[in-house]
Amino acid sequence: MTDSDNKVRMDKWLWAARFFKTRSLAKDAIEGGKVHCEGQRVKVSKEAKVGMELTIKQGFEDKTVVITALSEVRRGAPEAQLLYRETEESIAKRQHLAEQRKAANLAYPDHRPNKKERRQIHKFQDSWRED
Repeated sequence: MTDSDNKVRMDKWLWAARFFKTRSLAKDAIEGGKVHCEGQRVKVSKEAKVGMELTIKQGFEDKTVVITALSEVRRGAPEAQLLYRETEESIAKRQHLAEQRKAANLAYPDHRPNKKERRQIHKFQDSWRED
């Protein structure tokens, strides 16, 4: 980790903090509007500063993190986690949305019906049509 006096580009910091696998993916995410700094879209070359609040959209999840340290070198995951702190509201919101997605997936069966189950389904549907 470097001192807060050094300048680090936003795409480089996101890559070093392991939010994205490559710098080009970080750059594409920033250009695609998936990274915001305090409500405003960020440019790739924006200087990351300690104390900045970033909102990062990855897949289904929106993470709100506060930059706690700067680094332009990608290191191991335990060291990368020291570069930021996720807000409590962000953690709670992500967990709530994950629970909702999990509950929605329970409505779908985990397999296709076999021959016996199809016969039971057709028998049930026919019983409702006759009434």
